[in-house]
Amino acid sequence: MPRRRQQRPMPGSGSDGTEDSDSSAEREQTNSSESDGNQAKRQRLTRASTRLSQSSQDTPDLKRAADHDESPPLTPTGNAPSSESELDISSPNASHDESQAKDQTCRDSDKDLSHRPKRRRCHETYNFNMKCPTPGCNSLGHLTGKHERHFAVSGCPLYHNLSADECKVKAITRDKQEEEMKVQEESNSRHATRHQTPTTKQSRYREHVNELRKGRNSGLQKEQKEKHLEHRQTHGNTREPLLENITSEYDLELFRKAQARASEDLEKLRIQGQITEGSNMIKTILFGRYELDTWYHSPYPEEYARLGRLYVCEFCLKYMKSQTILRRHMAKCVWKHPPGDEVYRKSAISVFEVDGKKNKIYCQNLCLLAKLFLDHKTLYYDVEPFLFYVMTDADNTGCHLVGYFSKEKNSFLNYNVSCILTMPQYMRQGFGKMLIDFSYLLSKVEEKVGSPERPLSDLGLISYRSYWKEVLLRYMCNFQGKEISIKEISQETAVNPVDIVSTLQSLQMLKYWKGKHLVLKRQDLIDEWKAKEIKRGNSNKTIDPGSLKWTPPKGT
Repeated sequence: MPRRRQQRPMPGSGSDGTEDSDSSAEREQTNSSESDGNQAKRQRLTRASTRLSQSSQDTPDLKRAADHDESPPLTPTGNAPSSESELDISSPNASHDESQAKDQTCRDSDKDLSHRPKRRRCHETYNFNMKCPTPGCNSLGHLTGKHERHFAVSGCPLYHNLSADECKVKAITRDKQEEEMKVQEESNSRHATRHQTPTTKQSRYREHVNELRKGRNSGLQKEQKEKHLEHRQTHGNTREPLLENITSEYDLELFRKAQARASEDLEKLRIQGQITEGSNMIKTILFGRYELDTWYHSPYPEEYARLGRLYVCEFCLKYMKSQTILRRHMAKCVWKHPPGDEVYRKSAISVFEVDGKKNKIYCQNLCLLAKLFLDHKTLYYDVEPFLFYVMTDADNTGCHLVGYFSKEKNSFLNYNVSCILTMPQYMRQGFGKMLIDFSYLLSKVEEKVGSPERPLSDLGLISYRSYWKEVLLRYMCNFQGKEISIKEISQETAVNPVDIVSTLQSLQMLKYWKGKHLVLKRQDLIDEWKAKEIKRGNSNKTIDPGSLKWTPPKGT
């Protein structure tokens, strides 16, 4: 709103009703003389300039500031007046009050300026007090090549047997490659359904990659083995083992990219304050006869998380602070298998159905344990609407936890898996596919079509794609008809049609021709799958539908 022009008070009455006759007489005398008013204005400017310019005390500078009439004087709030009425130059009392306000403003600004360098110095001291735990590292550089300093092993170039300059060069190369990949993906996505066959550029790139990967199984020479052994004896666990000549340069570069991406994600979480490596992150857990390195942060209570090492009972999943407490607990713990009903058993493999409402503490502990190895897991304590299917491997000491998957009791989108995990000591042994196959077996019994809940973790996505590929190739191998229908495949395998289409596209078995999508039966892929099945032989890592003793739950 525009400011109103202030009306000057009548002689003998001030704005607060207490102005005396002497001040009103002085005001009348000031208003009657224009030259005296200009002189008072210049005097005020001279006093303000003297306060604000502390570094310059010369008389010529003050005269130039006083003679400079173009810049308006400041109001007590520090802003220039918008009109002449806002600055009352006719009142000596107003001038005195204004000078006091300016004086106070200058003192407050001097206080603020005096505090800023102190805060900056404290911040610098805090950063330099933090140090990378790698021996001999000065905390300079970062594995991503995008930060000047690091304070954790995950971002230490020295730990990864690199220098800071090498990390910067690799970062520039990665950025260029990512830009080229984005441009290529955008061009391919426009004609994804019409051009299923690989382009000449893609074929050349595949041949180039195959050439690079030819020598990855040649093994290390004697000199290289001695070099690797000497590096391990010199540095031990304080450095990453030498990775050169172990695999192809292409695969090694992929691994380096994954390391840099993971380091960048940890750096973002550390900046946001979600994790503090070394002070509030569990690094290892003692689980049964295994000592497992954790991958991600899990929201255990702070008194347990700050220890860095956790002791977990492998049967009841209770977490403890020391090995002595764990030993005493194991002497008294009566659990030898998960709670709930055993719905599947074949040889040593069993699956237990655990209700999150009936066994709340066990399911919460299971979720906290799973978060140490899953990136996208968000369910920790609200476990009542879920059923947990826990797979175990039995021996003479009890049923040991292999993995599990959770499932909503009433899923609106027919998700048959909410979260799935295979324990690290059982990975790459076929148990992940067994869990996935068991989830689809339950969907078949329910006469529904299932799909996992998104987003999937990196390892989960790889496992599901491999499973879908195997299911489709087995169906193609046994198919004797003339026309293949995606709907029929979905009804027989309980796999969602969307997942079937995406898998067919990745296998280049879906082609758009004359306004229709046709499913191609690629005999080369089927023969390759048959060879792998024969090589694998009769494995126990399969789910037998006849061993399932389960009926779908009717209520919640």
